[in-house]
Amino acid sequence: MGELFRSEEMTLAQLFLQSEAAYCCVSELGELGMVQFRDLNPDVNVFQRKFVNEVRRCEEMDRKLRFVEKEIKKANIPIMDTGENPDVPLPRDMIDLEATFEKLENELKEINTNQEALKKNFLELTELKHILRRTQQFFDEAELHHHQQMADPDLLEESSSLLDPSEVGRGAPLRLGFVAGVINRERIPTFERMLWRVCRGNVFLRQAEIEDPLEDPVTGDQVHKSVFIIFFQGDQLKNRVKKICEGFRASLYPCPETPQERKEMAAGVNTRIDDLQMVLNQTEDHRQRVLQAAAKTIRVWFIKVRKMKAIYHTLNLCNIDVTQKCLIAEVWCPVSDLDSIQFALRRGTERSGSTVPSILNRMQTKQTPPTYNKTNKFTSGFQNIVDAYGIGTYREINPAPYTIITFPFLFAVMFGDFGHGILMTCFAVYLVVRESRILSQKSENEIFNMIFSGRYIILLMGAFSIYTGLIYNDCFSKSLNMFGSGWSVRPMFNKGNWDDVLRDNRLLQLNPALPGVFNGPYPIGIDPIWNIATNKLTFLNSFKMKMSIIIGIIHMLFGVALSLLNHLYFKKSLNIYLGFIPEIIFMSSLFGYLVILIFYKWGAYNAATSRDAPSLLIHFINMFLFNYKDKSNKSLYSGQVGLQSFLVVIAVICVPWMLVIKPLVLRQQYLRRKHLGTHNFGGIRVGNGPTEEDAEIIQHDQLSMHSEDENEFDFGDTVVHQAIHTIEYCLGCISNTASYLRLWALSLAHAQLSEVLWSMVMHTGLAINNAAGFFLLFFVFAFFATLTVAILLIMEGLSAFLHALRLHWVEFQNKFYAGQGFKFVPFSFMSILEGKSDD
Repeated sequence: MGELFRSEEMTLAQLFLQSEAAYCCVSELGELGMVQFRDLNPDVNVFQRKFVNEVRRCEEMDRKLRFVEKEIKKANIPIMDTGENPDVPLPRDMIDLEATFEKLENELKEINTNQEALKKNFLELTELKHILRRTQQFFDEAELHHHQQMADPDLLEESSSLLDPSEVGRGAPLRLGFVAGVINRERIPTFERMLWRVCRGNVFLRQAEIEDPLEDPVTGDQVHKSVFIIFFQGDQLKNRVKKICEGFRASLYPCPETPQERKEMAAGVNTRIDDLQMVLNQTEDHRQRVLQAAAKTIRVWFIKVRKMKAIYHTLNLCNIDVTQKCLIAEVWCPVSDLDSIQFALRRGTERSGSTVPSILNRMQTKQTPPTYNKTNKFTSGFQNIVDAYGIGTYREINPAPYTIITFPFLFAVMFGDFGHGILMTCFAVYLVVRESRILSQKSENEIFNMIFSGRYIILLMGAFSIYTGLIYNDCFSKSLNMFGSGWSVRPMFNKGNWDDVLRDNRLLQLNPALPGVFNGPYPIGIDPIWNIATNKLTFLNSFKMKMSIIIGIIHMLFGVALSLLNHLYFKKSLNIYLGFIPEIIFMSSLFGYLVILIFYKWGAYNAATSRDAPSLLIHFINMFLFNYKDKSNKSLYSGQVGLQSFLVVIAVICVPWMLVIKPLVLRQQYLRRKHLGTHNFGGIRVGNGPTEEDAEIIQHDQLSMHSEDENEFDFGDTVVHQAIHTIEYCLGCISNTASYLRLWALSLAHAQLSEVLWSMVMHTGLAINNAAGFFLLFFVFAFFATLTVAILLIMEGLSAFLHALRLHWVEFQNKFYAGQGFKFVPFSFMSILEGKSDD
């Protein structure tokens, strides 16, 4: 746990890797995931680097695997995930992998091409089968109609034009040509309208739907089609009809004119369809076998290829020695992990068969190292909350360990409800208990994954909410009567009939000053009798408001105290004397004093004297105004005027202490450095040059000046910066204290919402005292439970979470946390495969 309080100590190291061993060494470092490679060729184009061809080959293999994966998913075959983490294949194995993927891709493409051609052929034959069947029906109907006409001379319609062309020789009035085809069903109305308009009504269209949907050979989608037959006369209309069919993408098929020929063609088509179906089934079986075999190993292939690509990409960041036999890399790594990095390099060298060991050489640098905080599954959620505000400056105090307790606690102060806290805790316990199973399922639901990653935060928030719910004595807006009430009405009405007392008095006012009415404080939390009191809100508001101020000021003072640890660690004594000390005095003398007053007032007044208790708010305002003439608000204690005046004067002195002295001291130090620097000739002491002690100061200051990009000291900038910091701190003390009142406001809102939900929903179900009420209560409770989860647990929980987040980011962290660092992003196969980092 110790490493969580401050980020890890980092070092810049140089790696000298033999060319034949570099691949295996980088592979081992990727498995270890503890080094961040620096790009030593920032000006070199990506396409001009040494291993660009290998990266391209890996990308080509990755593309082929993605194609295979797409085909597997299209066939609804599950991809096997055994959780295996294969070793990186050696460079010589790349050719075998390429050959395997090439063969697999070509085989699949060939199968797909053949299958598409077969399906296209199958579709055409199926459509032709339907056309032949439907066309025969049209001609049968027409012939039947013609015979009816011949039998009945009254029917003088010219429907005989629909005669079978084979009848022409038997005295049919005219010969009609026809075309038959298939068209998408949704295009029929437009198609019909276009035919009518272009051919001016001189064509006759018959159409019928094909009941079974047909499969599109290209997309595999199911499409609904209709058969049509168009009768016309003359070549001009024939050309027009064919062009319209072409425009509407209708498929035209040759259809014989005689029933005998149509029958023979239909028989031939059916035979070919049966043969094709058999070939299609065999092709599909072969395709399934190929894809099922690939599905078993595709995940392992993906891991191997992506690891290889990551290694070559990393090798492209290195410099190549002039002898071409050695690669030089620069890496950031934690000092504590140097031994394990050395072991990884040794394993890589042995695996490659190289006889020359790889060398790791620590370097001195003035560059700011990346920030790395080691976390585990419990602390990672809290560290993410801090990092979302800003990555910590290297080696400054990390707020995460304190956030582990203060964040759930401040949340619970706003969310305090015993019942809701139990529900939240149960949900978090479920996630924690089943975490291994949930992790293995690898859900792609982003919201669920976010909630799951914060399961330990939710667990603590729920547990703390149970505690604060007990303190507020609030459980689904009802009080728990665990120890009985500390109040009694019997001593007030010890004589007389109780029935009369209850009948004549809708409200009973309890006087705590009377003996026997108030039997002392409640063992834990708030007395349950307050739940039925008319002045419940007045009492709770006073209690929660004062509690919010106490918690807030303690939290801020703790933040200021943490800044001392930063100053001590970075050896900035100036910041301690001219920053931390006046800051802590300023806050303690004004707001720390207010906390003491609150506790003093709670202890100084009892039930008998509470009517005479003065207002703390008026006292606090008068303290700033030095207004002590108002005798209506009497003093809390003797000597109050002198002490308060002294505290205000001390606070006012702290302002110029922070504002003025630090820029002047910095200017003096700069002038002294400059003066001493003129006497320093190549380290030889001349005349009244610097002493050894002064020389150390110069060396230290030169280093610090160099680390600040050798910027010249600008007194104006320093003054402005200090003025902004001072004004922000002093005004922030007031605004931040007021900001903590959100603890009271949200706690009040949550309690009131909970009460409204009970009285407007649950109370309605409980009010009906008959059998119908019993059944109604079932539905009322379901509605109440749904609203409780949706509004009070999810919406109110999210609201309290965001406000707790704001109190940590703004009110707490701005006292000591700069958050201006950059994150340590190690080269790790695990994060690459999980998609957490870029290439």
